[in-house]
Amino acid sequence: MSSKHFTQQYINGQWKDGSSEKTVDNVNPYTQETIATIPSANEEDLNKAYEAAQAAQKEWMTLTPGKKQSYFDELLNVVTERKEEIVDWLVKESGSTLVKAEVEYQAAVSIIRESSSFPTRMKGEILPSNTPGKENRVYRSPKGVIGVIGPWNFPFHLAMRSIAPAIATGNTVVVKPASDAPVTSGLLIADIFEEAGFPKGVINVVVGRGSEIGDPFVKHPIAKLISFTGSTEVGSHIGELAGKHIKDTALELGGNNAMIVLDDADIDKAVEAAAFGKYLHQGQICMSLNRIVVHEQVHDEFVEKFKEKVSGLKAGDPSDKETVVGPVINSEAVERIQEDVRKTVEQGAELVLGGEAEGNVMQPTVLTGVTNDMPTANHEMFGPVASIIKVRDEDEAVEVANGSPYGLSGSLFTTDVHRGVELAKRVETGMIHINDQSVNDEAHVAFGGEKESGIGRFGGEWALDKFTTVKWIGVMSGYREFPF
Repeated sequence: MSSKHFTQQYINGQWKDGSSEKTVDNVNPYTQETIATIPSANEEDLNKAYEAAQAAQKEWMTLTPGKKQSYFDELLNVVTERKEEIVDWLVKESGSTLVKAEVEYQAAVSIIRESSSFPTRMKGEILPSNTPGKENRVYRSPKGVIGVIGPWNFPFHLAMRSIAPAIATGNTVVVKPASDAPVTSGLLIADIFEEAGFPKGVINVVVGRGSEIGDPFVKHPIAKLISFTGSTEVGSHIGELAGKHIKDTALELGGNNAMIVLDDADIDKAVEAAAFGKYLHQGQICMSLNRIVVHEQVHDEFVEKFKEKVSGLKAGDPSDKETVVGPVINSEAVERIQEDVRKTVEQGAELVLGGEAEGNVMQPTVLTGVTNDMPTANHEMFGPVASIIKVRDEDEAVEVANGSPYGLSGSLFTTDVHRGVELAKRVETGMIHINDQSVNDEAHVAFGGEKESGIGRFGGEWALDKFTTVKWIGVMSGYREFPF
C-alpha cells in the first residue's frame, strides 16, 4: 500500500488528486506537525463519486447474500491483518491513546461482523388483506446511494458504523471524511475495502472543505440518505438541507450526558466508572460524561475519591502506553475549554484539579459546586473537564439530568437495580446504563439519542431498517368487483 493514496481521492476504484485549488492539511494534534497536505475535491469530483456509486449500486444490489457476505469475510481478514496500522493512524491523526484506539478498533470489528449478517436478514412480509382474494406482500430493498459524513473523534468506527451496514444492505456509499481525520474516517477505510476486493464504485471517498463541497454533498440528487455523526449545529443544518430536498437522514449529534450517583451507590465503583466515562479520549466522545450529579449524602466522599483517582491519570503523548489523557484535537479546542472553565469558576464553582494545558494536552480537570447554568455544565465540553453537581434527592437529580437540550446517553449508580430502572425511565435520553458509565456501543443494540442529540438509531435491526426501504405489492388471485 502506497502512502500517497492518503493524499488522494478514491472515486470509482481509482486514486486521483482532488481537482480543487484548495487543500486540507492533515495535522497530528499532539506534535502539531502536518502529516500530509491533501488537494481537495471540488463539486466535479463529488459528482463523479455519486455517479460512480449509482452505477455500481445497480449490480451490487443484485448479488446473492452469500456473495456479499464473502466480501465481508475478506473485509474482516484485512482489518485484522492491518490492525497495527489502523491503531497507529488513530494515534497520530486523532490523538487517540492506545487504550482508546483499541476500544475503537474492536467496536469497528463488531460493526463489520454484525453487518455481514444483514444480507440474509433482508426479509419481507406477507400480510392478510380485507379484500377477498388479495395478498399483501411487503418487500425490503436498499435505498440506493448513501452519503456518509465522517467524524474526527472516533473516526474509524463511527464512519464504519454507517459504511458497513449501508453496503451490506445493498447500497453503495460516498464518504466525506472529517477534515481533522481524513485518513481514519475515509481514505484508510477505502483502501481496506479495495484490498478486500469490493467492486469499484461501491465505496467512494471525497476529501474536501465543507465550504466547497459540504452543502452540495447533502443536496446531491443521487444521495437517498445522509448519515452524519457530529455537532448538533452542523446536524441541524444538514437536516434542514435534507428536508428541503425530501431526503432521509441518520443524525447522531451532541450530548451533555449525566451520571447520577444515588445515596445508596457503591462510591468506589462509581468513581472508577466516572473516570473512564469522562476521560476516555479526553472526553471527546458524544457519549462522554459531562455532568456528574451526586446525592448530597455521598457528595463529599465521591469528590474526595474522584479527585484522588483523576490525579493519578497520566496526560501526555498518546503513543505512550501509560498515557490516559492525550491531546484534544486542536488549539482552538483548548482555548474554548479553558474559557468555559474560567467562566464557570467566576460564577462560583471551585476548580479542585487540573485546568492547565501544555500544547494541546490539557490536564484532566475537576470542578465542584457547579450548577446546570454554568458553562461547563451547560455546554457539551468535548474535553477532559468533569463538572460535579450536588443534589438533594433523586427527583432533583432527574431534573438536573433533564435540564439540557441534549439526550444521548447517561449513567446511574445505585445498589437497588429496580430503583435504578424506574429512575432511568424518567431521564430523557436515548440510552442510559445502570451501574456503568455512559460510553457504550454494541453493534446489535439500538444506538441513538433524543431531543437535540439526533434522529434515528444505529445498530442491529435498527440500522438495517434505516438503510433500507419497503414496498407494498398487492396481489389479487382473481379479480375484484368495483362499485362503478
